[in-house]
Amino acid sequence: MALQNDYQDVLEVAKTVGAKVESREENGKLILKGSVDHAWDRDRIWDQIKAKHANWQQEIMVNLTVTNAEPYGLYTVKSGDTLGKLAKDIYGDVKLYPKIFEANKDQLKDPDKIKVGQVLKLPPKSIAQA
Repeated sequence: MALQNDYQDVLEVAKTVGAKVESREENGKLILKGSVDHAWDRDRIWDQIKAKHANWQQEIMVNLTVTNAEPYGLYTVKSGDTLGKLAKDIYGDVKLYPKIFEANKDQLKDPDKIKVGQVLKLPPKSIAQA
């Protein structure tokens, strides 16, 4: 149970993104197995693991199935968000905001006019960075 406690932050991220995971300790490792809706959800779990746990390679094994191949993820717009901010936060480059706009042309007419509560599709990293 020590590793479960040590990785509580990761389990919280998994819960936040809606992952359906089971966790158990076995042979000195924490094993997380389950599914997530989108690749972005999986990546956020991995980002948490790598950011906070120096010995993660020896301590945790993760097996997550992504149930939806596309889009890369879904994002609900919050107050203060812009497409540029999302592109920077998600892809690491503010200049990729047009890719998010293109993926959401069915609901966006202007990249500068997004509304709180809108659910935006996030294009796959490979498309966004191409």
